Amino acid sequence: MSSPLENLVGPGKALATEPPDAKEFAGLLRAGLTRLKDAENTTNSLEGRFDLAYNAAHSLCLAALRHRGYRPGNRYVVFQVLPHTLGLGPEVWRCWRATRSAISASTRRPDIDDRASPTGTPRW
Repeated sequence: MSSPLENLVGPGKALATEPPDAKEFAGLLRAGLTRLKDAENTTNSLEGRFDLAYNAAHSLCLAALRHRGYRPGNRYVVFQVLPHTLGLGPEVWRCWRATRSAISASTRRPDIDDRASPTGTPRW
């Protein structure tokens, strides 16, 4: 029986098989952890911190996927396969989907106020 990840491999599909590379894995892990630490720096702008945190998460998720011997066909799939790479539930993937939607909205809507409202949501 094939794994859920193996079902996503093939021409025109989301993943390709590629042997894991220890140096690549170490580099992705190092980059992700460095960006995550930098995202905690409150002297950085809110946009910069968000970008650092998002890219840290992507790097760490990509490391998990590459560790299992797969390469993504697009940037987003590393979040979609979290239940199969890191054993995380669908609520985590849904959070990243919402984050991606927020990123897309912010690039289309320059009128977003980056100061959070009392409820923690962006002001429009």
